[in-house]
Amino acid sequence: MGRMPSAQRRRQLVEAAIRAMARDGVAKTTTRSVVAEAGVSLSVFHYCFDSKQELLEAVMDTISEHSESDVLTTLTRRPTLRETIRAGLQAYWDHVLANPGEHMLTYELTQYALREPGYEHLARRQYERYVAAHTKVIRQLPSVLGVELTVPEPAAARYLAALTDGLTLNFLVLGDEEKAGDVLDVAADQILTLVRD
Repeated sequence: MGRMPSAQRRRQLVEAAIRAMARDGVAKTTTRSVVAEAGVSLSVFHYCFDSKQELLEAVMDTISEHSESDVLTTLTRRPTLRETIRAGLQAYWDHVLANPGEHMLTYELTQYALREPGYEHLARRQYERYVAAHTKVIRQLPSVLGVELTVPEPAAARYLAALTDGLTLNFLVLGDEEKAGDVLDVAADQILTLVRD
């Protein structure tokens, strides 16, 4: 493979790591398996990342970015505020349905980070990232939808992070798409009570 900018090479390695970890699990994924998946040499990995820990951090960030960008692109006013809220939830949910292995990987990464000495901060950072992603969406509400929160922003962001995280894990375990859709409907109704025009 020819020379490419280091940022692009890092991205290539991160996406390869996501594929390898989703397929083989975090514990079985080595730097060698990541470079094999990416089709590059081990020296390229060491040029782009100082450690597996740094790679895991980039993997966690990238997975969050994937679903966050889907939600932000759908944040446009629908005929009703409830439909708008439900569409935002659906955008996230569509990513879960299209990428269940990626979402399963997030839970495995959390457990791995919590159990591996020196990696605990990665689990905290991952969940802080979820809250930050929801905060980013919430901050779009006044300008895009003309509404404001009736509860403190940090509490709303943590609520949405807990809601989506719990629903995702529930779906990965039970696999019931219809029941998950019912929960999204209830969530849209609840979220509607947290905003005002």
